[in-house]
Parts: sequence; C-alpha cells; structure tokens
Amino acid sequence: MRYVLRRILYAIPIALGVSLVCFSLVHLAPGDPLSAVLPETATPEQIAEIKADYGFDRPLPIQYLKWLGRALVGDLGSSIKTGRPVMQEIAPAIGNSILLAVAAILLAFFVGSALGVLAGYARSRAADSVVTAVAITGVSIPHYWLGMVLIVIFSVEMNLLPASGMGAADWQHMILPAVTLASIPMGIIARSIRAAVIETRKQEFVQTLYAKGLPSRKVFRHVAKNVAPTVMAVMGLQFAQMLGGSILVETVFAWPGTGFLMNSAIFTRDLPILQGTILVLAMLFVAMNLAVDILQMLMDPRIKRN
Repeated sequence: MRYVLRRILYAIPIALGVSLVCFSLVHLAPGDPLSAVLPETATPEQIAEIKADYGFDRPLPIQYLKWLGRALVGDLGSSIKTGRPVMQEIAPAIGNSILLAVAAILLAFFVGSALGVLAGYARSRAADSVVTAVAITGVSIPHYWLGMVLIVIFSVEMNLLPASGMGAADWQHMILPAVTLASIPMGIIARSIRAAVIETRKQEFVQTLYAKGLPSRKVFRHVAKNVAPTVMAVMGLQFAQMLGGSILVETVFAWPGTGFLMNSAIFTRDLPILQGTILVLAMLFVAMNLAVDILQMLMDPRIKRN
C-alpha cells in the first residue's frame, strides 16, 4: 500500500504540470480562436462581450486557474464551433479511440510476442535477422504512409475492405486502421521481448532448470514470468501513446476518434475542444503509467521488496 500511495502522490504533480503545459501551448499558438464565431462586421463591443463570455478577457494565470477548477469537476467549457459542452464532444470520440487502440494493441501484442520469442529462441542468425528486420521496418514506416498504401491496395485495387469511416457494428472498418496503428507497437514489442528473452535465458536459474532435466515447455513458463513485467510496461506505454498519437491514422481513415476531433479543432481554432481533448488524453497517459507501475509490482515481487 505504501508503494501504491507513493506512486499516486508522484502522479499528482505530474498531472498538474501536464495541465499547465496543455493550457500554455494552446494559448501560445498563433491565431484568434474567436474568429470562428465572430462575423466580419463585429463591433469592438461585440468582440469584448464574446471574449468575456469565454473568459478570454482575463489574464492567462486567472484563465488557467478557472479552467483547472472547472476541469476538476468535469466541466471543460463549451465548443466555440458547435456550442455544445466539450465533454459531450469528447466522450464518443474517446470511446472510438479506445476501441481502435484495444484492437491495435492486441494485434501488436500477439504478433510482436510471437516474433520476439521466435528471435529470442532462434538457433540461427538468419531467423533472428529476419525478425529484427521486420521489427525495425514496422517501427520505421510512417503511420500515414502505411495507411494510404493499405487503402490503395485493399480498398481501391482489391475492393476488399472499406477505406474510411466507422460502420455501425462493422468490424471490417476497423481492420485497416488497426493494422496501421499496430505497426510501430508491434516492432517495439518484438524487439523488447527479444532482448528480454535473450537476457533471461542467460540467467543462472534457467541453466539450473535445464540441468535438473525440466522439459523445455516448463522452462519457457519461467522465462515468460520473468519477461512479463517488461511486456506489461511496453504495452501500457504503447497503448497510452496510441490514444494520443493516432491523429494522423484517424485522419487518414476518417475514424471519428480523438485524433480526428483534434485535427478538426486545430483547423477551426476551437480552443476549448483542443484543450479538453489534450487534457483528457494526457490524464489517460498518466493514469496508464500509474496502472503499469502497480501491475508490475504485483507481477514482480522483486519490485515490492526493493
């Protein structure tokens, strides 16, 4: 419990710092956020009135404190473009992004784990080199380029899968964006597991298990238990990064998630939507790191002892 409470206390100043960065960066961006709602013939009095309605007439420190206070109770303001509460705009987008991220991280986990274990147990240098090449290729290919290539091949040329959008309860719309989003995590997971398996197999306890005549299948279970905390950490970070880093993938496939919402908010200068989305994604990232730390402690007693 002391470990858990300490990690939670560490997360509080990080969350406050992240909220301050989110607020500051959005306000440092060029352009007037009220240009989307103000007519060209707006008088100075109208401009001043609308600025007062949105709180943009206050000094930035006061704006930040008021924004943070409302955010703590779930009020992120109203969209400049639609006038709806920001949470009503963000909630369905977050659900769609989580759905896509879960599909992508599961695909990345199974493929990456298989490749990593294969490379870690490879008896020939050729097999290890092939797996490493596949992992490096997955990490190196830009998301947006891979997405466009998959659309050309499977949607335009072969007419097998839908190119964009999100069909109602239609898993086919998820295949291409999930594969695209899983490419980088797959390579990272494969390389991490490969390194962890090789390092664990060199440990004395593994050699002792083989010397005692334990079957390779049972030895692999012990290796997997020692590799699991590393896999958990990598998967947790990659899943959190998918939620906040999928803006290009969601834009290419017109997937109605947080990335697509942020892209629209950037072009329309909808500050409340942009701030709210970034804040929620950042808090999810902090919460995911906290959960990974706690799960690692539960899976690996050595962390608890230390």
